[in-house]
Amino acid sequence: MPRFNTSIVSGSVLITTLLPGLALAHEGHIHASGFAAGLAHPLGGLDHLLAMVAVGFWSTHLGGNARWQLPLVFVIAMLLGGTLAMTGLVAPLLTLATEPMILASSVVIGLVLAVNGKLNATAAAMLCAGFAVFHGLAHGNEMPLGSSALVYAFGFVVATGALHGVGILSGLAVRVLPGLHRWAGGFIAFSGLALSLT
Repeated sequence: MPRFNTSIVSGSVLITTLLPGLALAHEGHIHASGFAAGLAHPLGGLDHLLAMVAVGFWSTHLGGNARWQLPLVFVIAMLLGGTLAMTGLVAPLLTLATEPMILASSVVIGLVLAVNGKLNATAAAMLCAGFAVFHGLAHGNEMPLGSSALVYAFGFVVATGALHGVGILSGLAVRVLPGLHRWAGGFIAFSGLALSLT
C-alpha cells in the first residue's frame, strides 16, 4: 500500500479510537453556544463519530451514486431528527430509543461491511436515514438554551460532513487491498459493541 494511503488509514483508526474521554457526546451538556456547540457535538462522542465515519466508508465501498447519496440522505434525515427534538415534537418512545439506536448504527453498518457491504443502494440509504434520525434527535436535544437553531444545526451538519469525508477517504484508501473492507467493518462493529458496554 502506498505511504499516503497508509497514512489515511492510520489517521482514521486513530480518530475513531484514541480521542480521550469522549465515549458519549450527549451525556451532560456542552457549554458552548450556537455554531461551536453544533460543531462539537458530533465530534465530541465516539458513538456519533464512529457511525458517521462508517457511513462515509460504506458509501465509498458501494460506489456509484451511493458515494454521495448515503451521506446526503444521512444529513437530511439527521436534520429532520434535530428539528423534531428542537421543536419538542418527539414521541417518548423515540427519546428512549435514541441512545440504543445511535450505538446500533455503527454495529449494524460494521456488520454489513464485514459480511460484504454490497447492500442494495436504496436499502442502504433507508438504513442510513433511519439511524440518522436518532443522531439528529441527540443533537437537537443538546442544543444550548438561547442558541439559534439554524446556526446550531449548521454546526452539526458541518461536523457530520467532515466525518463522512474521513470515512470516504478511508474507503478510497483501502480499495487497493481487496477484502480489507471486511476487516474495517469488523473493527467498526466491534468498536460499536464496546461503546455499548461502557
